[in-house]
Amino acid sequence: MDSKLIETLDKLNTNHSLELEEYQLLIENINPDLMKRAAEYAVKYQEQFYGNKVFIRGLVEFTNYCKNDCYYCGIRRGNRECERYRLRTEDIISCAHEGYKLGFRTVVLQGGEDFAYSDEDICDIIRRIKAEHDDMVVTLSIGERDHDSYQAYFDAGADRYLLRHETANPELYTRLHPAEMSFLHRMNCLQDLKNIGYQVGAGFMVQSPGQTARDLAMDLKFIEEFKPDMCGIGPYISHKDTPFAKEESGTLEMTLFLISLLRMIYPQMLIPATTALGTIHPKGREMGIQAGANVVMPNLSPTSVRKMYTLYDNKICTGEEAAECINCLKGRVSFVGYEIVEDAGDRVGFYK
Repeated sequence: MDSKLIETLDKLNTNHSLELEEYQLLIENINPDLMKRAAEYAVKYQEQFYGNKVFIRGLVEFTNYCKNDCYYCGIRRGNRECERYRLRTEDIISCAHEGYKLGFRTVVLQGGEDFAYSDEDICDIIRRIKAEHDDMVVTLSIGERDHDSYQAYFDAGADRYLLRHETANPELYTRLHPAEMSFLHRMNCLQDLKNIGYQVGAGFMVQSPGQTARDLAMDLKFIEEFKPDMCGIGPYISHKDTPFAKEESGTLEMTLFLISLLRMIYPQMLIPATTALGTIHPKGREMGIQAGANVVMPNLSPTSVRKMYTLYDNKICTGEEAAECINCLKGRVSFVGYEIVEDAGDRVGFYK
């Protein structure tokens, strides 16, 4: 392997930081030996801070209505083929309750940007989940809101907020989103969340349409500087009812390599092995864990609606019951030497 590549990777392992051009160099020269070395470094940090623990978050996809028209997304406003649904408050709370009984101590309430649920509705759901299970962490993933809304959810008891930045390059952001969406606003939202006191999750798509090695390097530099508590990445996967229907999907190899680099950049960070990884390869999530990831997010949504929440094509686990899904995952994770634990799974060193 090229000595310059080894030297650059070793520098990242020591300093947890590189220049933009150095990140780009690694990305442009990805190869099996470089991936193996990066994964070895990543796993050492994984073991240092988390042992062999893998944390579970129960995902409740409670609405697939969205006001946005992002060009890559299957639930975009303009997709007339998408069968829409909204879960009632009682159903959302029931999903969280069932998850708790299965051992989940974190619930992720995720949906499109659907303002049919008022701030009062969201706060009511948070309070009722917390009242029933005071040790359950509530995570929101409902997109861009104003500062006062974020503050209200936090005051109601929300602990974490996931908001993928999607790309750190403003020009690429513009190519992936309609004109009414703003890169600056997305970044301001992330900063608001951090300032309020949330545990914040950012993240980006890997090899989205038009994305370059330089763009991915910018994402790594952004994560290095912003230091989110969690970073979720997954390969771009096309959806048949979007303007990007014929674009190629991202690769397993690049996604795994970037997971390893993320672990080296910020060793304490929580990094999920995403459903998208499992969609492009039958053992994608296990391989993600072996590359440095330490979170999985099984679906707690009612099975009747899972097939409707299709951000991309061929999404896995759309028909399994939550109990079946978690038992299957426990076995698969155990097979590669890790253990799913009943723990809310805060980032090491995070104090609220």
